[in-house]
Amino acid sequence: MDNSVEHKHEAPGHNKEFTIIVNGREKVVTGKEISFSQVVELAFGTTSNPNTIYTVTYKRGEGNKPEGTIVDGDTVKIKNGMIFNVTATDKS
Repeated sequence: MDNSVEHKHEAPGHNKEFTIIVNGREKVVTGKEISFSQVVELAFGTTSNPNTIYTVTYKRGEGNKPEGTIVDGDTVKIKNGMIFNVTATDKS
């Protein structure tokens, strides 16, 4: 018996990879959901400027909400081919 095999106790599909489009670029992500801040980071990298407001819209989404907008603190279920558009606006 091989005792070196690790048993993962994660939910099925938790580590599944999805290919999504963020601002026209393909990105590969894992998990069933993605947060507002994760999408912004995929689009712009580090986001530490307090004078910038980000707007995130999506389409080709999952289930009964195939398109919409997410705000800071929100998450959305993802699926392959989902499209995110992220814009940055300077607070001035």
